[in-house]
Amino acid sequence: MIRGDGRQENWIRPVEMMPGYIKHAEGSVFMTLGDTKVVCTASVEDRVPPFLKDSGQGWITSEYGMLPRSTDVRTQRDSLKGRPSGRTMEIQRLIGRCLRPVVDLHALGERTIWIDCDVIQADGGTRTASITGSCVALALALHKLMEAGQITVPPLLGMVSAISVGIVDGTALLDLTYVEDSAAEVDMNVARTDGGKYVEIQGTAEVTPFNRDQIFTLLDLADHGTGLMLEHQRKVLGGFLGKLMKR
Repeated sequence: MIRGDGRQENWIRPVEMMPGYIKHAEGSVFMTLGDTKVVCTASVEDRVPPFLKDSGQGWITSEYGMLPRSTDVRTQRDSLKGRPSGRTMEIQRLIGRCLRPVVDLHALGERTIWIDCDVIQADGGTRTASITGSCVALALALHKLMEAGQITVPPLLGMVSAISVGIVDGTALLDLTYVEDSAAEVDMNVARTDGGKYVEIQGTAEVTPFNRDQIFTLLDLADHGTGLMLEHQRKVLGGFLGKLMKR
């Protein structure tokens, strides 16, 4: 099956990760996945939520948003609605859940790292692009803390990346565009560590239920896709990634 953009079933879209995109953030990346573009920043705050006070442990949390014209039709800002939409809150929690397992929160000390993901253009895969880009922004912020001597123990337990998979017209596809996602019979988002372990699997039958064999086919595709994303992450972080990794 040749797809609308010329890709084969197991191809991801072109990926670019531009580090240091935001001057003032401790870590930042401009993440592009085809026509999906997300600015990911990591900001360090020298305090933790009340439930972690005096625990010696840090925290990682996230906010996510889409610019009004990131989509075909203008989307109203959440700030004007008075509260984030259910979708926004779900994705914010997802990003935080995916990042916390790959960081030694005790090595971080009583600090919070805020991850902000701002989608400036959407064409499917905004949450997976946000997770993948955010992990790089987080690593950049952790490197800055180590360089400044604010943390002395390597805090990174691994890397995490994410990708979408789905079944469209009976065919399993990797990295769905918006058009493909809208037509999918099955839609799944997978976040996986560089150690090959899954952090999150979100799978939904949009049209028809799916079976065990289809799940494994989709997971095989996702393993391939997250592996490619990991290669891009490593390329951006270069030699200092090893200094951050807990042995």
